[in-house]
Amino acid sequence: MEISYIVDFKNVSTIGLESSPVVEALAGLRANEAHYFMNKYKREFAAKPLETSRFQVENIKFAYVFYEDGLEVNVMYTVDDPKKRL
Repeated sequence: MEISYIVDFKNVSTIGLESSPVVEALAGLRANEAHYFMNKYKREFAAKPLETSRFQVENIKFAYVFYEDGLEVNVMYTVDDPKKRL
């Protein structure tokens, strides 16, 4: 069984994100979320390793994040107008 990584928002780390082309941005985002959860709920933010998938079908880009516990998050947006979200 794999143990969760407790995110340290004071010392931003790229652990588990090394293969991403935007590793620093993801690490900062994850640390920001951890900081929010600690301030609002006094709860540590744990992250398990994940997999991602990005692809484009016609004029729509898709981004998926799959978590080990079964959670899946996706974002879709058109290339024609990136400000407009589906």
